Amino acid sequence: MGAPTPDGFAMTAALADLTSWLIQQGLENTPVEVWLDECCTRLVAAGVPLQRVNLTVRAHHPEIGTVAFRWHREDGNERLDFQRTSEAPEDFQRSPLYQLLMTPVTEIRQRLNVPNPELEFPIFDDLRARGATDYYATKRLFLRQDQIDPNITTRPPEGMIISLTSDAPDGFSEAQLDGVRALLAPLCLTLKCGANRTMAEDITAAYMGRDASRRVLSGDITRGSSDTISAVILYFDLKGFTRLSETLKGEAVIELLNDYFAEAVDVVENNGGNVLKFMGDGMLAIFDLNEIPDARHVAVKAAVELREVFAATNERRAAAGLYTTGFSLALHAGDVLYGNIGGKTRLDFTVIGPAVNATARILGMSGAVDQSIVISSQVAAEVRATRSDLVSLGQYRLRGVTERLELFTLD
Repeated sequence: MGAPTPDGFAMTAALADLTSWLIQQGLENTPVEVWLDECCTRLVAAGVPLQRVNLTVRAHHPEIGTVAFRWHREDGNERLDFQRTSEAPEDFQRSPLYQLLMTPVTEIRQRLNVPNPELEFPIFDDLRARGATDYYATKRLFLRQDQIDPNITTRPPEGMIISLTSDAPDGFSEAQLDGVRALLAPLCLTLKCGANRTMAEDITAAYMGRDASRRVLSGDITRGSSDTISAVILYFDLKGFTRLSETLKGEAVIELLNDYFAEAVDVVENNGGNVLKFMGDGMLAIFDLNEIPDARHVAVKAAVELREVFAATNERRAAAGLYTTGFSLALHAGDVLYGNIGGKTRLDFTVIGPAVNATARILGMSGAVDQSIVISSQVAAEVRATRSDLVSLGQYRLRGVTERLELFTLD
């Protein structure tokens, strides 16, 4: 074996520095888009003629199946989120990445400026049109072989697929690719650090809500720990759900719940509220007065939007021959304890207190007053001056609530 050339020494030294730098980025939880741009720029400076780099990783998100981070030497960074599907999309099935995913092959190399290439994929024509001369892709898994889910068409294994293209006349040299291969382990560790953090954020946000997720990931995990906050409390449930659940098949019940809850969650979150939990056909959410000073106005606005969204959803479902339903909603305001409640190994991050109990009682009044939206005076008093559609329903003594409450609805 011949002695390394000075250029080879320079590249080896640059790659060693890059390895340490990548590990530090993982320790600091630097966003992928940030360190990928710097990493690719350093590789180019080290003599690796990169034109384009694409990193693909599996996402742990209810709607997003995979995420691609893409770097272009001329165009910079972009992130692409691909929706979760029951089977791989047709265009992905015709890609070199899919071949890597579905076969024992660990890497693919194809020069793009040669006649009669051994490998051909539709994306190669797009890359040639951008001046690419060489293509290299490889995969690295984050699991042992015995941990890999065989159903990889719908659930890609934990790991990374990386592809690189060059537009140098001679493409990549073997020494340059060897340098890239030597960099894959630290690159994967850095990517996995970020992926694990993103996974934790996505999963906790999906199951706990955005605010509770943020609090838990920041270390607020001690059982019994809580803060007293002032909030508008929203209790919501679907009308006639018991009858529907006895009439419909299980799959149709789940589809119905998902359809209506998707709309309800969007309305609450788009107005700055936090959805805390689902309880059968019900939902509990809050609008934090510390974060939204006019939370009473915002919550009433959300109730109006929810009524409009449900009307549109029912029209859409009826046109498709699907079952429809309505909702009941209660709004109340007060101080609540917001924190961790539960057993030693199973906690719930939620709100408790007399104001929460009163909101549940107000929701129970919707049938008695024959209104889908019932709002307490603790919310309505501040909003009445700007909303002529708020109508008093009178005063009521609710079970478990000391004082009479004046209730309102939206005309």
